[in-house]
Amino acid sequence: MSAEALASRIAACRLCEKHLPHGVRPVASFSPEARLLIIGQAPGSKVHESGIPWDDASGDRLREWTGLTKEQMYDPQQVALVPMGFCYPGKASGGDKPPRPECAPLWHESVLEILPKDRLTLLVGAYAQAYYLPRTRQLSMTQRVRNFAEYLPEFLPLPHPAWRSTLWMRQNPWFEEQVLPRLRQNVAQRIR
Repeated sequence: MSAEALASRIAACRLCEKHLPHGVRPVASFSPEARLLIIGQAPGSKVHESGIPWDDASGDRLREWTGLTKEQMYDPQQVALVPMGFCYPGKASGGDKPPRPECAPLWHESVLEILPKDRLTLLVGAYAQAYYLPRTRQLSMTQRVRNFAEYLPEFLPLPHPAWRSTLWMRQNPWFEEQVLPRLRQNVAQRIR
């Protein structure tokens, strides 16, 4: 299946419609050339409104961490943006609801088949990490991020870049000292 056909099928998906209080709006971007894949959790309310992945403060922080410009991040020839849940799941106490569990099993394998084999996948947040690093489920997100080098060159786990990560970064100064330089280096190797 072509990337365009798969993107059309994802955009037309209504599998979770009855569980989505704000309606269906799958958000993803990818192409067969993208050697960097960013897997986050699910679109937030701002992304749901705009239809543009990472079009919020979390996206600003993620670009800061990775060294990507907006132009690079939103160029599907360079960066694939694929969440664990493709639609905004709605609010819960303390933040958004978890990503819908149907999306990743239904769509990810087809997207991954289209992408280059030598890609780097950034696993942003605990949902992506638990799904793609199942043998590490007993570890905390912090432990996975601290052990990031064990998962390279295929994966690089990151915390979610929400506003709450400011406190987490203060408590874990090694993230800026050790992880961010390696992250930027690995991202730069896959961007033209």
